Amino acid sequence: MDAWLSEARAAIAAAAGVPLEELELSDEDAATLLDLARIAAHESGERTNAPLLCYLVGRAQRDGVGLDSLADAVRRTT
Repeated sequence: MDAWLSEARAAIAAAAGVPLEELELSDEDAATLLDLARIAAHESGERTNAPLLCYLVGRAQRDGVGLDSLADAVRRTT
């Protein structure tokens, strides 16, 4: 994770009142999110859909539903 993203992560954790560790981003998760962003931009023809899709995926992650399951659901739509 680069310096800018690390600082943004710390700011988000502080604003949300969550421990920094809850906002860990593994290399594998980063690669999955970047792939989803690529799919959103290319399949829709709108680059602005890339961050919006990643936001929706982030909001949907809870109660045992992980990033891989959500990414697979998106990939099945293409």
